[in-house]
Amino acid sequence: MSPHPATRPLIGIVGSGGAYGRWLRAFFETRMGWEVIGHDPVDPESQTPEQLLEQADVLLFSAPIRCTPALIRDYVRQSAGRERGRLWLDVTSVKAEPVAAMLESQASVAGLHPMTAPPKAPTLKGRVMVVCEARLDAHWQVWLDELCIALQAECVRGTAEHHDRVMALVQAMVHATHLAQAGVLREYAPLLGQLQELMPYRSAAFELDAAIISRILTLNPAIYEDIQFGNPHAGEVLDHLLDQLGRLRALLAEGDDTARAAFRQQFLSDNREALGEQTLRDGNYSFERVGYLLADLTDQRAMSVHLPEDRPGSLRELLHVFERHGISLASIHSSRTPTGEVHFRMGFVQAYAADVLAAAAEEIDRSGIGRVLGR
Repeated sequence: MSPHPATRPLIGIVGSGGAYGRWLRAFFETRMGWEVIGHDPVDPESQTPEQLLEQADVLLFSAPIRCTPALIRDYVRQSAGRERGRLWLDVTSVKAEPVAAMLESQASVAGLHPMTAPPKAPTLKGRVMVVCEARLDAHWQVWLDELCIALQAECVRGTAEHHDRVMALVQAMVHATHLAQAGVLREYAPLLGQLQELMPYRSAAFELDAAIISRILTLNPAIYEDIQFGNPHAGEVLDHLLDQLGRLRALLAEGDDTARAAFRQQFLSDNREALGEQTLRDGNYSFERVGYLLADLTDQRAMSVHLPEDRPGSLRELLHVFERHGISLASIHSSRTPTGEVHFRMGFVQAYAADVLAAAAEEIDRSGIGRVLGR
């Protein structure tokens, strides 16, 4: 191990061939300039577990939830005390068991949970990461704090047990609700049509739910399976959810004024009081902002432009092009393409003639300011 491992550590990733393993390798190598080695059964060219244990200052487990505790214990047995003075981390969605397994080692230990799939962006900026600090030497505490800053995540600290209980609400319940909605939509499809045929009738809430359903069903199914089956608190939370739905269904079955009064009290008044006025105001404002964003993004009067150079003044130059062609903008949104390119979506106040927009797009491409997408 290097004399000052926390200054410029060698990172070892267990599960380096997985989605998060690949993202983390890119972050550590490109963003931090650190050397990374990794092991993954899907990559015959990767290093062996023994090489990771012998060389890595920081050992990071990025494996499927169901495999992680047993995998960590295999590394504890093979390491046989060599991990003393080093740092072990994991990035699974369940924390109590992996952290307990790492604590069987003699390493410093922390559990990490980025609350997002591996982003297309180079950091976790704008995303939450839960940090469960279980046992940290002073120098590793400083290093972990600096890592959180470098990741640019909104870091929330808590115990592993509290994390898992919260995740039963934040992840297991939310995913289960949307998967159940997907099942209902599937059952009604022969009568009312597929999801895309329902979208013309959408409300903002339905559009958001449809987006979340699509997100869940697009990503790795093993992750969502393990979030349900791997969290010991998920079943209890789903029992509460079923109880609430059962109460609502019973009131609908009764259908009289007494049932309506009970609905208003239990599902509206009591919940409103429990959540609190300020929380509801903030949440409602967030919903309105998302609604406006959805409206902007579905408006066809728009153009998306990728700016290849991230430098001061590039956006101003782009705006001057629209000004020269007499095009007034209604909105500007920064986003990423499916391949991860940053682009700006310019919404227009009116439907301009095709030749006006074509002239502006041609100038943007020709000048090198940017590249118009989707032409």
